[in-house]
Amino acid sequence: MSTFPRMHVSLYVSNLAASVNFYSTFFGQPATKVKPGYAKYVLDSPSLIISFIENPERVQANFGHLGFQVETSEEMNARLEVARKLGIVSKEEIGTSCCFAVQDKFWATDPDGVQWEVYYFHEDAEFNDPHYAEQDASACCMPPVAVAEEKLKLKIAEVQAANACTPGSGCC
Repeated sequence: MSTFPRMHVSLYVSNLAASVNFYSTFFGQPATKVKPGYAKYVLDSPSLIISFIENPERVQANFGHLGFQVETSEEMNARLEVARKLGIVSKEEIGTSCCFAVQDKFWATDPDGVQWEVYYFHEDAEFNDPHYAEQDASACCMPPVAVAEEKLKLKIAEVQAANACTPGSGCC
């Protein structure tokens, strides 16, 4: 079985040693290359080259998430069991509807907050699990734009109220 084409991802990290410890556990193998401020893993399954560059100023939060789909439900369960034993599971979702698909999945979060999803796809769905519309983006799906806009409006209103003058006080 060919491992090409192979996807490449490069992430900035705030602490290379912490990231190497996490990813060696998460991927189940040591880094292929470690240099000052740099580490790389070359994986056959999933077919991926991922590198990490230590640069705390460039770490970006809330970009979404990364993940990979496994071929069978048995493989997902086996990976979940290993991840549980290693203590890296941050969330489990079995039989969930996410991104308009029924999936079994688990999540692991790296030291900089990057979320990794490992999932088995059962079938397409005509709906998204409604609980994703009520929560912050702690897993697969982002809340609707209206929810995010409403949170922004509340924050602006709170700032305006905190800095507002009492009518007739002469501060304005």
